[in-house]
Amino acid sequence: MPLISRRRFIAGIGSAGALWPLGRTAIAAPEATRIMATTRILDVKGKAAKVFGLEMPRGKHGFNFKASQRLRLALTNMLDESTLIHWHGQTPPTEQDGVPQLSQPALKPGESHVYDFKPRTGTHWMHSHAGLQEQKLLAAPMVVRDNADLAADELDHVVLLHDFTFREPQEILSELQAGGGEHAAHSGGSGDMGGMDHSKMAMPAAMINDVAFDAFLANDRTLDDPEILRAETGGRMRLRIINGAAASNMWIDMGALDGELIAVDGNAIEPLREKLFPIAIAQRVDIRIALPREPGAWPILFRPEGTAQRTGIIIATGEGKISRIATQGDVAPALDLALERKLKARKELAPEPVTRTEMVMLTGGGSDYVWGLNGKAAMNDTLFGVRLGERIAVMLHNMTQMSHPMHLHGHHFQVVAINGQKIAGAVRDTVLVPPNQAVTIAFDADNPGNWAFHCHHVYHMNSGMMGSVAYVNAA
Repeated sequence: MPLISRRRFIAGIGSAGALWPLGRTAIAAPEATRIMATTRILDVKGKAAKVFGLEMPRGKHGFNFKASQRLRLALTNMLDESTLIHWHGQTPPTEQDGVPQLSQPALKPGESHVYDFKPRTGTHWMHSHAGLQEQKLLAAPMVVRDNADLAADELDHVVLLHDFTFREPQEILSELQAGGGEHAAHSGGSGDMGGMDHSKMAMPAAMINDVAFDAFLANDRTLDDPEILRAETGGRMRLRIINGAAASNMWIDMGALDGELIAVDGNAIEPLREKLFPIAIAQRVDIRIALPREPGAWPILFRPEGTAQRTGIIIATGEGKISRIATQGDVAPALDLALERKLKARKELAPEPVTRTEMVMLTGGGSDYVWGLNGKAAMNDTLFGVRLGERIAVMLHNMTQMSHPMHLHGHHFQVVAINGQKIAGAVRDTVLVPPNQAVTIAFDADNPGNWAFHCHHVYHMNSGMMGSVAYVNAA
C-alpha cells in the first residue's frame, strides 16, 4: 500500500474512454476504474502461496478517490470460478451492492459489470461476497477522501489485515461441520491452538477462535519481512487500518507510540487517545499519530485474539535502527466492548423517535457447526421488513459462545445501547457482539432495497448466520 501525502494524492486509477475487453465481448467504460478479480502469488514464511486479488491498472491493489468524484467501477472476473464484489461501507443502490442472489447473479469467468454510484467518504474496502473467497484474500482497500483529508499536512497510509492459511477454506469448513479436526481449535482464552474435537467442547465456556491460521498478514507481509514506513521525525501520520480477516478479531498495539482514534468504519468520532485499540472482523479504524522528534523505529503490532501469533508494520524516523521482531508474543485476550462504550460520533443520527425495535438473536454453534439468526440457519431469508423513512432500532442478542461481528449492508447505524445501557455511540456499519451480550443499534431506513445482514466471520456466515432486511411498501 503506498504511503502518500497531500502532495502525492492519487485521485483514483483508470483511463478515460477506455474499451475494456471482457472475454468475447467489450464494454465502453468512460472514466471508469477497471478492477480485475484475479490470482496472484505471495511469499508467506518462505513458501509460495497462490491467492486471489483485486487488481487495478499498473498493478495497483486498492484505490483512493476524492469525495467529489462519482464512482464508475468496471469489474471483470478473471478467475476460473464465479465471483461478486461487495463495496463494504458504501451505500449504493441495492442492485449494485455485490451480494449474489440479493443484488445480482454472480459474475461467471470472463464476465463483467459496471457499477456507478456516489461514494461515501471514509476508510472502506471491497471484498468477495461469494462463498469462502474472502479467506483466499479476494479483497482490497477502498478509500474515499474528503477535502479535510486533502488539506491535512500528514502522511496517509492504508494497512489491510488478513488471516492466512495454506489449506483450502472448504476443507476447513468441512472439518468444522464434521465436529472436529485441527481447525476446530478451542482456545477458551488459554491460547492453546492445538487440535480439539469441536463436538467435545464444554460449550458454556466461551470460545475465542474456531480456526487456526498459518500466518497473519499486514499488507500481505508477515513480521519476518514487515512493511517499513519511512517518515520525518516530528511529523504526523494517519493510519487507515482495515481488518480484512476472514475469522480473526484483532488488537492494534501502538507500542511506544500514542494513537489518537479519529474515525471508525469511515465515520468521524470524538478523538480518543489510547495505546491499544480493538478492531473486529470487517471494521476499520483511522488513527492519527504524532511521531517522536528523535530518530527511531516504532513497531505497530496487530495481535489476533486468543493466540500468541501477530503481525505488524514498522515506522522508521530519521536514521532509526530497525530490529527484528518476533512473530510470537503474549497471548492476546478476547476483544470486549470497553472502548466501544467510550466512542462518541461526531455526527449522530438526527434526534427523532424510533419507529420500533426489532430483536435479532444470534444462535447456533453446536457440534454440527450450524449458526443462525433467531434460531434459523439461512442465507437470504428476510429477518424483518422496514418502510422508507422509519427509524429502526435492532437489539442484537448473542446467545452463542463466540463473538460475532454483525454487518448491515446499505446503511450506517449508530450504537445506542450496550447490555441495556444507553449510549450515544459511534456510527458504524459493523459492530462486535461478544458472547452472552446484547448491543442495540439504530438506523434510518433511507435506502430502499433488500439488504444483507450477517455475521462477518466467513465460516459462520456460510454456515447460516445471514439474513436480510427488506423494504416493504407503505400500507
